[in-house]
Amino acid sequence: MKDITEARYTNGKPNLRRFHQARWDEPIIFELSNEGERGILIPEVEDQVKSEFGDVLSTIPEGMQRREPPKLPELSQPQVLRHYVRLSQETLGTDLNIDVGQGTCTMKYSPKINDQLASMPQMAEIHPLQDEETVQGILEVMYRFEQILKEISGMDQFTLQPAAGSQAIYTNVSIIRAYHNARGEEDQRDEIVTTIFSHPSNAACAKTAGYKIITLYPDADGYPDFEALKAAVSERTAGLMITNPEDTGIFNPRIEEFIQLVHQYGGLCSYDQANANGILGITRAKEAGFDLCHFNLHKTFSTPHGCGGPGAGATGVTKELAKFLPVPVIEFDGSKYRLNYDRPDSIGKVRAFSGVATVVLKAYAWVMSLGAEGLREVAEIAVLNNNYLLTKMLEIRGVSAPYAKGKRRIEQVRYSWEELSKDTGVHSEEIGLRAADFGVHYWTSHHPFVVPEPCTLEPTESYSKAELDEYIAILSHVSNEAYTDPELVKTAPHNSTIHSIDHAPLDDPSQWAMTWRAYRRKVRGEVD
Repeated sequence: MKDITEARYTNGKPNLRRFHQARWDEPIIFELSNEGERGILIPEVEDQVKSEFGDVLSTIPEGMQRREPPKLPELSQPQVLRHYVRLSQETLGTDLNIDVGQGTCTMKYSPKINDQLASMPQMAEIHPLQDEETVQGILEVMYRFEQILKEISGMDQFTLQPAAGSQAIYTNVSIIRAYHNARGEEDQRDEIVTTIFSHPSNAACAKTAGYKIITLYPDADGYPDFEALKAAVSERTAGLMITNPEDTGIFNPRIEEFIQLVHQYGGLCSYDQANANGILGITRAKEAGFDLCHFNLHKTFSTPHGCGGPGAGATGVTKELAKFLPVPVIEFDGSKYRLNYDRPDSIGKVRAFSGVATVVLKAYAWVMSLGAEGLREVAEIAVLNNNYLLTKMLEIRGVSAPYAKGKRRIEQVRYSWEELSKDTGVHSEEIGLRAADFGVHYWTSHHPFVVPEPCTLEPTESYSKAELDEYIAILSHVSNEAYTDPELVKTAPHNSTIHSIDHAPLDDPSQWAMTWRAYRRKVRGEVD
């Protein structure tokens, strides 16, 4: 009998994992709809209920009543189940594969017990409009978690109201504007400074808020150009919005000087800590001099990223800016938690209610399971994993790590396949598609591609050395294929459900259809 374990290894090293993903010709759910089919039959309202409550629909203003029922898909329960299970089989994700390739997203293992906590009836069935007396438990969790974030960052007060990182950034921009408005300088201070390797949401949110954007590019070593900052700041500067370490994984050692310069001209400084995974317990916003910061709970604090949701942001500020925080803020008088709406200087609400409670609960459970020492260990292992990956990646033919040559990075690295592309004609995106044939994937970077032929890897603390070695072996194998059989890589994927994307329609708004009804109108000429 053949030793199957021995067959998985060559010269003591594991062979590449054989992989072929399920591929279903799966229609969208609207196409599966069959008129009259039902997954559940809702019982008719009993006569006793009708007589007691009457026509409840008559209490809804006429302008808010539907003229006809919503056009929802009509399917049986088994059809719905099969549809979504098939889609799940066509998806790669952190619970299925080695997901170190989703750089800037901090994809890590999220303990399943935390999902169980969030789905408990005591949590899942509460409503944000309940009386404060009946939701003291979750208010306590949110309040306690704010105190934890204050200790991690050094900020004086937090809000958990933002639903995601970008909304937290917009909250920061709004607070910066409120601060200058209170000083009578809102019209004068109309510029926000950021950097090209900071998360693009900083520039986007500031632009949305009406600011002019000044973007700093890196110097020869990859650090934000301090001379460019000196040329940019003035009495028109409202603030600096910066990520550190940036999306290159490079930490700016002169960050305190940047902040002092902006403060000298009267601006505020906002720290984008969406990816704080490599600095927990090591650096804090306060010691660098920041006025505001934000975290993404669905990244650093191990709540599932969820392809953009459910997210949760957290904005922290110094005591000087606390009065501008969104309402309500959670307060504790020693015996009771309450929501305080009486804050005349507040920027108002940035979303409904107090925050994404289930996500906050998961993040709180994760932090409490680790403690302060555990959080620092998370950062140390994440940095160790990243620098091990960096060392091994640079041994692969055709790949480089631009900027800060010979220096270590923090939580991630933005690599470049420029040399391989020049040698073989294979592009970074094609390498990623070929990697999908082995059950992994990676992300390139934000546009524009300042780093040519980029790929961004962030291993976090969740992955073992063996898993990192497997990921490295896959990319090394694809590199060898690019040099020996480039067409094999260019025509990938071969074993995966994903396909090569035609980018032309993505750049043509006339071909966009955001909903099924819009598609029918635009493509088929149908009108409901």
